[in-house]
Amino acid sequence: MEIQSITPTVEEKGMRIDKLLQKHFIDESRTTLQNWIKEGCVCIDDKPVKASRKVEPNEVINVTIPDPVDTTIAPENIPLDVVYEDHDVIVVNKPSGMIVHPSAGIYSGTLVNALLYHCDDLSSINGVNRPGIVHRIDKETSGLLMVAKNDKAHRSLSAQLEEHSVIRRYVALVHGVIPHNKGRIVAPIGRDPDDRQKMAVTDKNAKEAITNFTVLERFDDMTLIECRLETGRTHQIRVHMQYIGYPVYGDPKYGRRSDDTSHGQYLHAKILGFKHPITGEQMLFEAKLPDYFEEKIEELRQVKNNG
Repeated sequence: MEIQSITPTVEEKGMRIDKLLQKHFIDESRTTLQNWIKEGCVCIDDKPVKASRKVEPNEVINVTIPDPVDTTIAPENIPLDVVYEDHDVIVVNKPSGMIVHPSAGIYSGTLVNALLYHCDDLSSINGVNRPGIVHRIDKETSGLLMVAKNDKAHRSLSAQLEEHSVIRRYVALVHGVIPHNKGRIVAPIGRDPDDRQKMAVTDKNAKEAITNFTVLERFDDMTLIECRLETGRTHQIRVHMQYIGYPVYGDPKYGRRSDDTSHGQYLHAKILGFKHPITGEQMLFEAKLPDYFEEKIEELRQVKNNG
């Protein structure tokens, strides 16, 4: 453990603590610095400060730098719902609540930890933190994910994603009754300029994003839809559905405050199709909705029928 002291200059007067740290610790990520503040490692007069605290010249800011954390990704005996597996590829049905791969501060309990226990070989193209991971789905999104067991398979599956030839269909429960049976959302997605933790439809530093949807069933105040992705942007379905006024139910970031978020967003990667990376055979897989999702649909049907 190391303690470093910062004494703001006159020019730095009024600067927020988090901005000051970014200036003085240029080799550390913004997330790391935010974690230091949250964990009480940044103090003035021996008292932890908030990120928004504005500094004054000549006051002493003590920063306790935590010891490095062992970031070795260890295999963990976590149950996996394996839909398909051979020498080259694994298709798993990920539950809601499971993170796909380790990231800053999260090194256990992920799909990668489970995969490392389950099999001996995974592709190395995406590095030690994301072995085998070709694409990802959000923590609170359930459903199908393909994983490469060697680099040749990884390159083939990645190329199919780039060519938009991978079949990816999601089922989502959204707020509101969508009047038309089909829709196509073409709206660029980038980092939300007002909230770095979220994505948004924006023209600033954004990428093309296209989501197609089909109405499966309508309820009194909600709609069950199937979404087909042409692109794969972060939070794409969640952002696009909020953008057109039909946010995904249960979404803690883009949904409504009154939602039950205990299961996260009601969004499920139900169908996944691709050409086998070695044989070229067309593969197609389907995973049924989680029980809590089915129960919610049945509840909505009963309300509608009794109304």
